[in-house]
Amino acid sequence: MISSNPGSTMPTTYRAAVYNLLNGGISDNRLTLQVDLLRDLQPDILCLPEATFWADNDEERLWWVADQLDMAVAYMARSHIGDGRNHTALLYRPSRFRLVGRRLMDPERFTHAMIKTRLRPVEAPDDSHDLLVLATHLDPFDPGKRLSEVRRVTDFGGTFPGAPHQAILLGDLNVPDREPETWDDVPRNLHSRYRIVKDDGTFGGVDRRALDALLGSGWTDPQTLTGVRRAPTVGYYYPNEPVPWCLDYVLTRGLAVSEYQTYDTPQARRLSDHLPIWADLD
Repeated sequence: MISSNPGSTMPTTYRAAVYNLLNGGISDNRLTLQVDLLRDLQPDILCLPEATFWADNDEERLWWVADQLDMAVAYMARSHIGDGRNHTALLYRPSRFRLVGRRLMDPERFTHAMIKTRLRPVEAPDDSHDLLVLATHLDPFDPGKRLSEVRRVTDFGGTFPGAPHQAILLGDLNVPDREPETWDDVPRNLHSRYRIVKDDGTFGGVDRRALDALLGSGWTDPQTLTGVRRAPTVGYYYPNEPVPWCLDYVLTRGLAVSEYQTYDTPQARRLSDHLPIWADLD
């Protein structure tokens, strides 16, 4: 939710959120409850990975969710792999922002999608307050592919011709934020998703190369700004995968962050295999 400085008409704070819906939230009436959760969260910018089946019936679910949340659709992109039913959606609150540009970046390069948009606060008189917003869902299977994917957006970690000075990157990056206490908690057949594979075929530690490439290029993990480590977003849903990891991120450039949290409640744990995350950005 955006607040304004006293005496100023320019908004100073807005909320960005990421919520992987688990197969579009269409089973067990989960989507209705997920919308209730998001309504309480009140995001101004919202990335929704796994908007699966949302293109059905002329994108009926996409527009219903946007209407329920008083938000507008910036873009919904179909995954490049699979049966074409999986999508990544990006919504924004039109009472706070105007959409002044959007495109899908290199569709064949990304497993799912990389959505690039430019938003402008509705009170802004010019483009000096514009915000670059990237929304993505990186490859879930191959750390090397994830590294290749993020190399397309490391340019925006610093000043880049034609790009706004302020930027956020939202998404399920599928990159663990920490080493597990023991790799025995991760099913052996899933190790290749998350670990360094050495030249001799054996495994090393957690593969954070994609995240490290982003941070090394100038993107910021808001935890370093708030000084508070957020709770994990996965590790509670599947009995055979009890590792508490953060796989979902809001990364920033040129923005102050007042809060950055994982929305962890008993209800949220029932609704998806990922918990929502949100950041209040200045």
